Amino acid sequence: MPRAVLIHGCGPSCTAGSSLLPEVAPDSQVFVLSGKLHRDLASRGGAHVHVLDGGSTAERVFRFKQRVDLLDLNTVTVLTSPRGRGLMTRYQQLLFTAVYTFEYKVDDVTCPGCTDPAHSPGEGVEEEVRKFLQQLPALRGGVTVLTSTLIPDTFGHGFSTREGGVSYIPNLSSLNLFSSSRRRDPVAVVTENRRRLAVRGGFHPKPLHLVKVNHASDVWVMSKAQPDSYDAIVTDQSGVVVAAPGADCMTLLFTDPVKKVGGVAHAGWKGTLMGVAMATVKAMATEFGCQMSDILVAVGPSVGACCFTLDRQEALQFVSIHPDCVVDPDSDRPHVNIRLANRLLLQRGGILPEHIHDDTVTTRPRVTLCTSCHPRLFFSHVRDGAHFGTQVGFLWIRENEDRPEDRGQT
Repeated sequence: MPRAVLIHGCGPSCTAGSSLLPEVAPDSQVFVLSGKLHRDLASRGGAHVHVLDGGSTAERVFRFKQRVDLLDLNTVTVLTSPRGRGLMTRYQQLLFTAVYTFEYKVDDVTCPGCTDPAHSPGEGVEEEVRKFLQQLPALRGGVTVLTSTLIPDTFGHGFSTREGGVSYIPNLSSLNLFSSSRRRDPVAVVTENRRRLAVRGGFHPKPLHLVKVNHASDVWVMSKAQPDSYDAIVTDQSGVVVAAPGADCMTLLFTDPVKKVGGVAHAGWKGTLMGVAMATVKAMATEFGCQMSDILVAVGPSVGACCFTLDRQEALQFVSIHPDCVVDPDSDRPHVNIRLANRLLLQRGGILPEHIHDDTVTTRPRVTLCTSCHPRLFFSHVRDGAHFGTQVGFLWIRENEDRPEDRGQT
């Protein structure tokens, strides 16, 4: 199986990895991270030998990952020293995911730098990676945030799009906001994307609490112990940001400006059938005394009935909510309107129709666009398959100094 080989020395005179070079398979793609000896090897030729240039180790490792992704390689062998192994392991944790398999081969022949006890392996790596990613140019233009005119200034909120981040893998480009062990976007890149969203969205440096999706109807009341998984959060705490992920599934934002309570929910087709939207509303009422007539709901970008289909047996479960939720019930894979299903369930639960902002509302700027129909703006599981990116809907309760009128903004 073709693999990438990364030769890592601690400095220009380092010979670490030299004794292991004969073990490199002829079809391997060899990358030289540092070390004069190894650069000399590269200069002697070979179509499969590449020198990684860059101002910092973080930049060179990042460029290495880009080349590995371009070549569609998953297996990496690192030739390094004992100290270098600890250092490279930290870069691996930050800039790779479980998609990649790393094998370390340690060369006992080292230079003085490899055994220098002045710095522990990995020290300062996270800060170096963070600074490097922050200076990368944004892809696909600047960060764009959609906001609902239904939600009052008591709350900060927004729905992210895919523009303005640093994720370069096509289906994840560019503002992917979730790192998965099954995809190639690493935690450090997603963290930088979240930082850029926070700056643009107005909540930097407040902590972000992202729903741990369970595709059910469990709600975490933030003042209580956090469950292992849940599909909604409700809170009356200011100074924290709650968010729900989505890529076709709906992100729902709930606000009560009277009680100053907010919530977010993730509603896919399973969560819709299990009633996650009303479970969120009921938690706001039970835990904080919210009145149904005061609660406002904004529905974020999500897949429309134009693009979303289910197996017939699954789709027909939505007929029990209302026949209009299934566009073509006689089809083998009927089109399903999960947005309409959530609106109807919310209205039956006591939410006023005019207090729901979704695609049926024509008197406000649109925020409930079809994710599958707008590839430049949104990620979509339906459109892109298993390796899809993630956008979020986010919400926080403003403290006095956060309010636009207190900052002299409009």
